Order: sequence, then C-alpha cells, then structure tokens
Amino acid sequence: MTKVPFVLRRFLLYGFAGWIVEVLFTGTLSAVRRDRAGTARTYLWMHPIYGATALAMEWLSKRLRPLPWPVRGLAYTAVIYGAEYSSGWALKKILGRCPWDYSGSGKNVHGLVRLDYAPAWYALGLLFEPLRDSLDGISASKPVEWPRVPGRR
Repeated sequence: MTKVPFVLRRFLLYGFAGWIVEVLFTGTLSAVRRDRAGTARTYLWMHPIYGATALAMEWLSKRLRPLPWPVRGLAYTAVIYGAEYSSGWALKKILGRCPWDYSGSGKNVHGLVRLDYAPAWYALGLLFEPLRDSLDGISASKPVEWPRVPGRR
C-alpha cells in the first residue's frame, strides 16, 4: 500500500468540503429566490481554490489559536476575501473571464468579491476550526492508504 501524502489528503478533503458548502449555499440562495429546483452551482476551478485556501487557513489558525475568536474570525474573513479576489483575478487573466461575476451587485470589488458576503465568510472562517480539528483527529489515527497498482513501485 502506498501512503497519500498528508498535505495532499488535506488539500483534497478541503476542496471537496468547499464544493459541498458552495453547492449548499448557492442551492439555498436559489430556493430563497423562488427557484423551486433549488439550483446549485459550482465550478471545477473551485476545488483547487478551496483546497489551497483552506491549507493557508490551517497554517494561520495554528498561529492565531491564542487570540480571541472574534479576531480569528476577522483574519479568516480577510484570507477568504484575498483568496477569492486573487484567484478570480488570475482566472480572468488566464481564461479571459472569471467564472463568478459579482459586477451586478452594488457591493462588489471589480466584480470579483462581494462585500455583503462578509458575515457569511466570517461565520465560515470560524466553522473552519472544528473541521480542521476533526481532520486532526482523523489524521492522528491510522493513516489512509491507497492500494498499489500492480507492476508499480
């Protein structure tokens, strides 16, 4: 059995968790806006964005642990906004457009972030801590191993 590197496992799990949260968030917003299907939306690009952002937040959260939770929440909000803006900017440069476009919202910065989402990002940042803690508990137990492919070392 080959072991999947710790950081790769975390990156994959965080990316999938981000997709799930986004689908629940956009589906709920659709339902509130009277879309009976509760149509949800995400993008393939989001998995690596969520994975990398959560790894950065994990690093930061270990350093911020002694601070009060309101301060940690503000720091996480800043990281989320920074990741959303910078990844949106990069995708715009690479693809010619950003998959999400907030320019129709009155409270946006270059169409890449919505300032009115700050309370959601604040709460999500604080909810990240129990997710990270639960992953630490899983990581402390037996490591995940993937079966070897016959003929490979």
